Amino acid sequence: MNNPINQNLKPITIFLSITLALSSIFYFLIIYSGTLGGGQGQYVMGIMWCPGISALITMKILKRNIFDLGWKWGETKYQFWSYLIPLIYVLIAYLVIWIFGFGGFYNKEFVNTLTESFGLGPIGSGFTIVLYVILLGIFGTIRGMASALGEEIGWRGFLVPELIKKYGFTKTSLISGSIWGIWHLPILLFADYNSGTPSWYAMSCFVVLVMSISFIYTWFRIKSGSLWTAVILHASHNLYIQRIFSPLTEDTGNSAYYIDEFGIVLPIVSIGFAIYYWSKRKELNLVPNNV
Repeated sequence: MNNPINQNLKPITIFLSITLALSSIFYFLIIYSGTLGGGQGQYVMGIMWCPGISALITMKILKRNIFDLGWKWGETKYQFWSYLIPLIYVLIAYLVIWIFGFGGFYNKEFVNTLTESFGLGPIGSGFTIVLYVILLGIFGTIRGMASALGEEIGWRGFLVPELIKKYGFTKTSLISGSIWGIWHLPILLFADYNSGTPSWYAMSCFVVLVMSISFIYTWFRIKSGSLWTAVILHASHNLYIQRIFSPLTEDTGNSAYYIDEFGIVLPIVSIGFAIYYWSKRKELNLVPNNV
């Protein structure tokens, strides 16, 4: 007789096994090159698509329809908020960083480089910053969605709906967040996916951050029924941290311990957002008592 628990976990086991196998190729390439910039950034694009490719292969093995991964757009209001929420929690975190002097606003060297590249020297740095944020906020998000889609087909397209059948919202958020965080650790520990703090510190901050925002991603994925909410959340998160707020922040000495995904401030802010979306879990259409 088949064990029903094993049968429930079989799709997840297949998916995670394939993800690990494919990711190992890019772990090796990134770690061997020593940098996320290895292969002119194509190694990173490759590893970000491993969960998505694994989900598609798993669906094929299980003879499932790939359209069950959540491709419908859903209500636009959820996509709109998926874009704004990362901006809100990142803005809160960096305002704290700037106000308390954990980092300075703004990084003059970075802004001078922007001003020169935009050819707007006479206009001034303030206009350059605003223009940069607007243009990157639009076109950078579109570009970021191409790489975020690779991860989200796997994490929120396949894994979250599979987990939530058995574990409900809270456990699904914690389990998927843990898997998502652990999946990043090889390049955090053995390459340069870090902002310059000790590995144990960067790892702790990063895992707390990822597990916290997993509550947001899971809530939007289930509430909207759309994979695209997670894709937009992921692209917006990466954009505002990695391309805008962190580069704009001037190092005041120990800023690496406070800024970015590997500093302490953003994880603390994200815990607040996780609690908020956890409190809204009953709005989701789940099996009674499975929350």
